[in-house]
Amino acid sequence: MAPKRQRTIDPGSSFYGSPGSSFMYNSSPYGYVNQPPPPPPFPVVRLRGLPFDCTEIDVAEFFHGLDIVDVLFVHKGGKFSGEAFCVLGYILQVDYALQRNRHNIGRRYVEVFRSKRQEYYKAIANEVSDARGGSPRQSASRAKLYHEGKDSAEHTGVLRLRGLPFSASKDDIMDFFKDFVLPEDSIHIIMNLECRPSGEAYVEFENAEESKAAMAKDRMTLGSRYIELFPSSHSEMEDAISRGQ
Repeated sequence: MAPKRQRTIDPGSSFYGSPGSSFMYNSSPYGYVNQPPPPPPFPVVRLRGLPFDCTEIDVAEFFHGLDIVDVLFVHKGGKFSGEAFCVLGYILQVDYALQRNRHNIGRRYVEVFRSKRQEYYKAIANEVSDARGGSPRQSASRAKLYHEGKDSAEHTGVLRLRGLPFSASKDDIMDFFKDFVLPEDSIHIIMNLECRPSGEAYVEFENAEESKAAMAKDRMTLGSRYIELFPSSHSEMEDAISRGQ
């Protein structure tokens, strides 16, 4: 699996609700003082016992019906540990995810636990540092190299989108790229083996210059999920379409 991307989740984004201010009484002569609200609960669970060939699509199907924001597979010594973190769209969905505890993916039952924001962020730092060796302090520089790699990749006019809501339609994707002229048949939503949306799509732009310009939308949100964009090719797109048929 490719080195994990740097994940930065904004607590003020749509799936956490808009933070406001709260007031509490202070016994000082000034009465009430304005206090920042506590951070909202973080909707993340930890999975253990995953098959070693598990994919993000497998996890999404395991939690079918829930909004999957991110899946982070945990590696130890360069090998998949069988554990992962799954960030959900809403805190209320954590209880539903826990109901899948000891259900199966393939022949293996999977344990599901509550987790915390700090555990998830620590796992991200470890994944980035373990990708090529080094300390978590190097995570920022590794992430920078990763994004620079995206920027320097060759463009062919095709972009791959990852992290789409499973309910996303072609119209939603056209609206996401509203600054570009995209005919409907230039958008290809990839299905999984059960003919359900996989969370990925390919978009054909008019030329390589347009697809490169569209990379400005990388990691912007569609609905409650942030979307990752990757330069792709017609051959990769056709292979993905054929696998989903």
